[in-house]
Amino acid sequence: MEEYLVIMGRTVILYVIILLIFRLMGKREIGELSLLDLIVSMMIAEMAVIAIESPKDPILHSVIPMALLMVVQYTLALLSLKSKKIREIIDGKPTVIINKGKIDEYAMRKQRYNLDDLLMQLREKDVKNLADVEFAILESSGDLSVLTKSQNRSRTTDYSIDLPLILDGQIQNGHLNQINKSERWLRSEMKKLGHADIKKISYCSYHHGKLHVDIKDEKR
Repeated sequence: MEEYLVIMGRTVILYVIILLIFRLMGKREIGELSLLDLIVSMMIAEMAVIAIESPKDPILHSVIPMALLMVVQYTLALLSLKSKKIREIIDGKPTVIINKGKIDEYAMRKQRYNLDDLLMQLREKDVKNLADVEFAILESSGDLSVLTKSQNRSRTTDYSIDLPLILDGQIQNGHLNQINKSERWLRSEMKKLGHADIKKISYCSYHHGKLHVDIKDEKR
């Protein structure tokens, strides 16, 4: 009877600890978990199982490494908010697979993503014909975002997608190349809008010929 009470007590304690850890990981859907989140989740789950199945071992043998994982995950989450490079290492970054109706085979090979994967995810989006796709972006979560040619035409005659040109004060030259614009052009447009200091810009996107700018820590 005592052993069962110990198991029940451990289960409650571990439940509280795991709940705390996942609360610190933030509100994200399961499909949007980063690689780090997934690894931490798996390790914590395994440690919890071991702690519950081994009531004779001190519970601290499991709680200490779980707490360490929580600290590591929380620290990396804070660092990823401050650094785009760290965020890309942890979460990865979106990849344009189809650009203006043309499949980018190089991008697919780089992501170890094949045509079968592409066709399967297009079917999941209810897109039956590859020729109907104007843009397809492989998100860091592994999901595929799709914009068909009919959707694009219904919105505007400007064939473009909403691409971030500035993220956390850093110019995204790769996205500038995709819209055939230069860094010099972007800086000039920012000055016209009264934003001479690029580092103060949290987010800037270009869509339908217009720039959308959001300033860091700007209060409305």
